[in-house]
Amino acid sequence: MELRQLRYFVAVAEDLHFGHAAQRLHIAQPALSRQIQALEKELLVQLLFRNRRRVQITPTGQVFLDRARLILARADEAVLAVQRASGGVSGSLNLGFVGSATYDVLPSVLRVFRQVAPHVDLSLSEMTVHAQIEALTEKRIDVGLLRLPSKTEGLVFRTISREPLYAALPKSHPLAHLPALRLSALAAEPFVLYPDYPRPSWTEFVIAVCQQAGFRPIVVQRTVEIQTTLSLVAAGIGVSIVPRCIGNVARKDVVFRRLTGVRAHTDLMVAYRERDPSPVVQTFLKVLWRRVREQKTEGKSGDGGPIAAVATGRDPVA
Repeated sequence: MELRQLRYFVAVAEDLHFGHAAQRLHIAQPALSRQIQALEKELLVQLLFRNRRRVQITPTGQVFLDRARLILARADEAVLAVQRASGGVSGSLNLGFVGSATYDVLPSVLRVFRQVAPHVDLSLSEMTVHAQIEALTEKRIDVGLLRLPSKTEGLVFRTISREPLYAALPKSHPLAHLPALRLSALAAEPFVLYPDYPRPSWTEFVIAVCQQAGFRPIVVQRTVEIQTTLSLVAAGIGVSIVPRCIGNVARKDVVFRRLTGVRAHTDLMVAYRERDPSPVVQTFLKVLWRRVREQKTEGKSGDGGPIAAVATGRDPVA
């Protein structure tokens, strides 16, 4: 029994006319009759009663018609699923990201990706940089959005956006009224940063930048989440240094001021396996780069640094 025979039978059963069904199927009527006869012979049942005046479906044929329609529908679904998977618009995508990515390009990319590939099973996980690299290597995630990655064999790192550094200050801070401030002005301030390990870490990066400005920051509190950091800054526990995108956070108790006196930036990067054949990954990357280009045109992608492949994930401090 072939799917073709099922389609022929369904067409005749719906039209109850061999001539009309043959026209709809674009085949000759004698050929259609032979296929129905072959199907009945294989099943050892009569599906259709026909004479010169009319065609009727038998009770057995009605039972078979219901099942045939289900089989054909499943077959059509299978074909569509394969086509979608081949086109990168169905399947699954496991995405890891650092918290700061949610204040940058990620929300708009996910919105467009959902429109382009609504049938993809998307899994999102906020993860540290090191957890992402480990998960990429072990194939537990497909794409990562991160900062300060270590160079890892088999993984590709590309810059999405390049951002200047900003100081996060309590709104009541004496320096909060300034539109920008030199990093050296924070030399005596307590800092809220992140754990030192594993390295490279954001704290290690910030310390290196502060040392350029002539001081080593006094770290009084360490956190692992940006919202906790901002809450501690708001409470007056200390100040912090963050990428510019964190300034998109709507808070009345924290202000963000551009830092001067050092030439430093941070890159948000996308990471993926070098030889990943997944069409879904390729679709996501196409959406990502298109959105990055749009944001650059809109003037929202940081300093306008180049979108380029990088040999190492360490952020340069120029």
